[in-house]
Amino acid sequence: MKCLVTGAAGFIGSHLTDLLLRDGHEVIALDDLSTGREANLAQARKNKAFYWIQADISDLSAYQKIPVVDWMFHVAGRADLVPSIEKPDEYFKVNVSGTYLALEYARRVGIKRFIYTASSTCYGIAEMVPTPENYPCVPRHPYGLTKYMGEQMVMHWAQVYKLPALSLRLFNVYGPRSRTTGAYGAVFGVFLKQKLAGKPFTVVGDGRQTRDFTYVTDIAEAFLAAAKSDISAEVLNVGSGGTYSINRLVELLGGEKVFLPKRPGEPDSTFADISKIRAALKWVPKVSFDQGVANMLSVIEDWQEAPLWDEASISEATKNWFKYLK
Repeated sequence: MKCLVTGAAGFIGSHLTDLLLRDGHEVIALDDLSTGREANLAQARKNKAFYWIQADISDLSAYQKIPVVDWMFHVAGRADLVPSIEKPDEYFKVNVSGTYLALEYARRVGIKRFIYTASSTCYGIAEMVPTPENYPCVPRHPYGLTKYMGEQMVMHWAQVYKLPALSLRLFNVYGPRSRTTGAYGAVFGVFLKQKLAGKPFTVVGDGRQTRDFTYVTDIAEAFLAAAKSDISAEVLNVGSGGTYSINRLVELLGGEKVFLPKRPGEPDSTFADISKIRAALKWVPKVSFDQGVANMLSVIEDWQEAPLWDEASISEATKNWFKYLK
């Protein structure tokens, strides 16, 4: 198939691009490099079936550069919680308006499959764990809200315009190539840089909160399985099949820890009910948490240039978190 991957130079997009090329498909990679890195596509660029377009998904003119494709994987978007509180306009522009333009492109060219990257943050603080897809969505911040609004548009286009689309709600994705610069974000990037620097891990709360850490290659496999399926207008959770404490992560990484105040608006546990995707796509996660952490440690030098966070800098970076989400 001829595939379009938006956000292809990013963390998830680059792994998906590599998988599609290995599976024999042609890939048009689109990214504006605002958060993605060209280095993530070094392997893909060696493949004759790879094509590059630098463009912004929220710019209508970007879609004039794209040829007709069979499959579209809409991975591009703004991530991270705190920046979404501080700059909601940017998140609405990219995650909502950008998704609208992507859907209209897909409708215009008669796409065969449209796969949307949704976020488990739409559930807010779920009281039911594992959390099924029909659990009420109550986003707690603009990032979660804009990703959920994008998903609602995808389902609406599938219903009204019969666009063959699926939405994958991803849970706590980690793995090589995850972002190393920018705003205070995912725990893996923070901890790996702290380990490199010989500093203690900054654990929020008591560390007993758990997350459904899902390895990025399993995520890419779910996208490919979704594209190859014939189901449409469905939302599917994508998780690891387990949930793991921050204290367990520290134990696997090895090192001292210091504790930070528990933050409002954060769930005590994220844990996907993945029975629906198992049945619908015959997809199962393959990489265990222990193996995934070991894989991260094997490429820890990739975090050499990442920002080093400590108690004081994290407190400053998250002050709006406490201000608005308390």
